[in-house]
Amino acid sequence: MPTLNDVARLAGVSRSTVSLVLRSSPLVAEDTRLRVLESMHACGYVYNRQAANLRAESTQTVGIVVSDFTNPFYAELAAGAESVLDQGGQVAFITHTEESLPRQERFLRRMLEQRADGVLISAAAGTRASAFQGFVDAGIPVVQMLRAVDAHRFDYVSGDNRLGMSFATEHVMKLGHRRVAYLGSSVASSVAEDRYGGYVDALTRHGVALDPARVASCLPRWSDAKQAMNALLALSPPPTALVCFNDLLALGAMLAISESGRQPGRDVAVVGFDDIELASAWRPGLTTVAVRPREIGREAGRVLLERIAGARRPAERVLLAPRLVVRESCGAARATEG
Repeated sequence: MPTLNDVARLAGVSRSTVSLVLRSSPLVAEDTRLRVLESMHACGYVYNRQAANLRAESTQTVGIVVSDFTNPFYAELAAGAESVLDQGGQVAFITHTEESLPRQERFLRRMLEQRADGVLISAAAGTRASAFQGFVDAGIPVVQMLRAVDAHRFDYVSGDNRLGMSFATEHVMKLGHRRVAYLGSSVASSVAEDRYGGYVDALTRHGVALDPARVASCLPRWSDAKQAMNALLALSPPPTALVCFNDLLALGAMLAISESGRQPGRDVAVVGFDDIELASAWRPGLTTVAVRPREIGREAGRVLLERIAGARRPAERVLLAPRLVVRESCGAARATEG
């Protein structure tokens, strides 16, 4: 009797692609779908849907975990993931952890109890890989978004954070700035590490020594960003440029710059990260790094659907290319500082 592997071999595709065709997934191109159907007919494969459902015990539900719905970036991320999962016939249950490990644990336990088909997670700070062990034992796929807890055992989808922050720092340095400060997140995560690493990379390429006094961190809130920026402005001499962990920190820093009697873009160049909608509406418009959170969510949803369909391969690491979006917050080029 022909098997899925026979169909895949004849069609020249993977077994997981055949499974997606059988589930009427929109992720499969039309020409590929037709080729798979023709191969099924040619080798006499008959799909027993009832038996497949019994084997899979599919609930057609998935969990989506993000850290903070009040951050527009995470709302976009979840929306992108949910749209792809919905097209794949999955109903998504979405929560945000507010960086609370107990809250995250309760949601994950509920997903296990409900036998969810899979989980997409941007994990709370401090999450250990052991938090996913129950899903491993139950054969339920887990795909990490943005924050990598264990990229060796679990799929991981994100923007290239290190490269993106390198772009941001390079931009102000090419404008002549050398006293470039960094305002990071005090929430420990792989994203925070990668973005700080990109800042250091750019300084190193330009032969500029890292000055710890020009590195600050705070919670991702405007009020905290203003306080951190005021401390940086009090340095002697103060920084002439600032690159920030995300746009919310950058906008808070710009408020502090304005309240100090300085002008963002003229007296202090500012670059954010994420390209949330407020970045373009702010005045001056915020130069930032776009990493397309909705597309990250969509890609993570695609990977999860393939795992649910039975894809067997080593953990996948998908990094979407960042893009520098230049607006007015960096001003014009200046004579290179000594």
